[in-house]
Amino acid sequence: MPELPPDVPPGDDADDDAPTVPGSVMTDAPLPTAGAEAPPAPEPLCASADLAERGRAFVWDVMLWGRPARAFALRFDGRPVAYLNRCVHVPTEMDWQEGEFLDMDKRWILCSIHGAAYEPADGRCVGGPCGRGKLTPVPVEERGGQVYWYPSSDIKAVTFDEPPPAAAATDEGAAPAAASPPTGAGPAGPASQTGHDAAEGPQPT
Repeated sequence: MPELPPDVPPGDDADDDAPTVPGSVMTDAPLPTAGAEAPPAPEPLCASADLAERGRAFVWDVMLWGRPARAFALRFDGRPVAYLNRCVHVPTEMDWQEGEFLDMDKRWILCSIHGAAYEPADGRCVGGPCGRGKLTPVPVEERGGQVYWYPSSDIKAVTFDEPPPAAAATDEGAAPAAASPPTGAGPAGPASQTGHDAAEGPQPT
């Protein structure tokens, strides 16, 4: 007769030796709570072919802390990288022409204002007045011939849900158009006759 396993001593966890269901994964991560905000969906940015190796960057508009800003993406060592177009030294845009961020040797991201230089692979400062700072990264992904970027709580996509101010003014609250004067009358013409005078005709002198 086979020997039975000893009883589990008090205080020991009986689930430690419990068999696991094939294909299941045990994790200590907390379960998502009801109403938790889902991560932002990726936003289409540009076609993969638009980012040439160490070439012109793709620049687009974003909202940084609720205010307009710009970001840029370029291809470096075969992969796309993206950052806010905002120098660490002075918070200003860095490209010396639209989409031109790299130096003459196509090695560093170079701020056109004061010459701060950054490593394209990770955005860290490598020279100039930017100290030990880093560019603010924008997560990007490339798949299926398309480059996508991921908004965050600080950097969000620009939305166009609200009508422009000029269009909103014409929808409501606009002053009514002035009535046009009757045909044949004008500020330089003679005063119009009343219906009674017109019926009698001209009076003898």
